[in-house]
Amino acid sequence: MTRMPWATASLLAIAISLAGCGDDKKEASAPASQAAAPAASTQGAAPAAAKVDEAAVKAVVKNYADMAEAVFSDSLSTAKDLQKAVDAFLAKPSEETLKAARQAWLAARVPYSQSEAFRFGNKVVDDWEGAVNAWPLDEGLIDYVAKDYQHAEGNPAASANIVANTEIQVGEDKIDVKEITGEKLASLNEVAGSEANVATGYHAIEFLLWGQDLNGTKPGAGNRPYTDYVQGKDCTNGHCDRRAAYLKAVTDLLVTQLEEMVGNWKAGVADNYRAKLEADGADANLRKIFFGMGSLSLGELAGERMKVALEANSTEDEHDCFSDNTHHTLYFNAEGIRNIYLGEYKRVDGSVVKGPSVADLVAKADAQANTDLKADLDATQARMQAIVDRAEKDGVHFDQMIAPADEADHKIISDTIASLVKQTGAIEKAAAALGIQDLKPDNADHQF
Repeated sequence: MTRMPWATASLLAIAISLAGCGDDKKEASAPASQAAAPAASTQGAAPAAAKVDEAAVKAVVKNYADMAEAVFSDSLSTAKDLQKAVDAFLAKPSEETLKAARQAWLAARVPYSQSEAFRFGNKVVDDWEGAVNAWPLDEGLIDYVAKDYQHAEGNPAASANIVANTEIQVGEDKIDVKEITGEKLASLNEVAGSEANVATGYHAIEFLLWGQDLNGTKPGAGNRPYTDYVQGKDCTNGHCDRRAAYLKAVTDLLVTQLEEMVGNWKAGVADNYRAKLEADGADANLRKIFFGMGSLSLGELAGERMKVALEANSTEDEHDCFSDNTHHTLYFNAEGIRNIYLGEYKRVDGSVVKGPSVADLVAKADAQANTDLKADLDATQARMQAIVDRAEKDGVHFDQMIAPADEADHKIISDTIASLVKQTGAIEKAAAALGIQDLKPDNADHQF
């Protein structure tokens, strides 16, 4: 697709991905409200880029790495809290222990969602992320699903049901899954070449805690009973021992995966990713930082996480679909971009990591570009807050907001998409002020 930077956004109808959460796959898709997205103007010559102070950039990169270490460390600590809550739930399944495990999962999403701004520009994060946060997923690969469950077209493992079987049939192949381990589950990600086959990560855990959200665009999240984990005669839906083994293995694996990523960003390690990043040149590092911000803003948030679901009125493409937590994930994804630009991250314990920022560099080179980007970042957070408020104050969650013919809520979402597109244009201009030309943030093949 030809990229059209800073053009007015035009939301075109696209095909719906048939993998995910709701039972709305049978509903006819209605055209979504279009986002009138006035993006940054390209008219007029851009001011000449200022020569960047190498020492100043090094200080910014150090703080950037400090923030990465902090946000991944917070993701790890909250995942360990989730691990403890899951262990307590499996030891004594009840309404109370299931609720506690769900709350721990929700808490773990807050720092992790802010970490995603370190993707795209940093290959070490982007290559790792798929096994940790991939979505949407064909949940029938993992466990039981509703009888009218529809999966991604052509996925031979979509109803394999690892929990119910010690051997699964995937096309012509039989795969031994008698022992449910993190290593075995990781090997099943994208089995048979389908991206909808997601066996590990936050969303596999989410499905195991909440179950399918069968409410479509009506109120309500998944409602898996705690008795799905009760051992013996009171077990519901069968195979409670294997379901418990799966939940235990996938949660432990998440902790291990996050430990690995913390190690990549740990200060003072001679040969880890952080050491190589800090040794790299100023232009290369600035491009990584701006590309990560712009790509999360444009292709991922405006495109994959919002535009797709809105245009198709599809709860299948809602991000945290089983738990109805999408509003928070979107908000904290956007907050992560703002954190990086301003060089400031508030940790889960309330302490703040703060230091030299990209904003400082841009302000010195082009004060107006800095002012404009800060204003756009603030505007986006305000738009995201409106989505959070619909859920938290009005009880109308993202999957309800994308219902066909809900024009008022469609406008809230499309206005947020427009803000993200405009913000991306400002990110490109800020990058250009520091000599980073032709940034081309990833648009994930969406036209804006």
